[in-house]
Amino acid sequence: MKQILLFAFALFMTLSSTGQTEDDYLEMSRAVLKVEKKVAIADVMKLTETESQPFWNLYNDFQAKLYTIQNKRIAIIKDFAENYESLSNEKADDLLVNHLKYQTELLKLKKSYYKKFKKILPAGKAARFFQAENKIETLVNVELALQIPMIETK
Repeated sequence: MKQILLFAFALFMTLSSTGQTEDDYLEMSRAVLKVEKKVAIADVMKLTETESQPFWNLYNDFQAKLYTIQNKRIAIIKDFAENYESLSNEKADDLLVNHLKYQTELLKLKKSYYKKFKKILPAGKAARFFQAENKIETLVNVELALQIPMIETK
């Protein structure tokens, strides 16, 4: 998990700047985080041979949808960074409304996939997977909280 935090740190250090080079670096960081995350999940899950293939197929599907939702979060963070110096009350409101939409969409995805994972795994293992996902997400959230300044409106 410590390795994931280091990669999460590298990933989100690039969010305050824009441009093709930074976007390329962001995608590289996300790719590395994806691999490290998969290794951590494999270690935590302790799947049987019977569970393994169905789990990884569903895991990959879940991660693809999660990636799309996380793109929205990155867009919100970039929008905040681009407008930080002259942030109006209206823009602050817009950012928070979009963040709440992101959180709602993320929760909907998790609820949907928890049901799917329970169809291929015992409930305890499905819950363990989402616990591991939550721990990784929490590490990323901690880094974001440390890097993103508080809103100051003009």
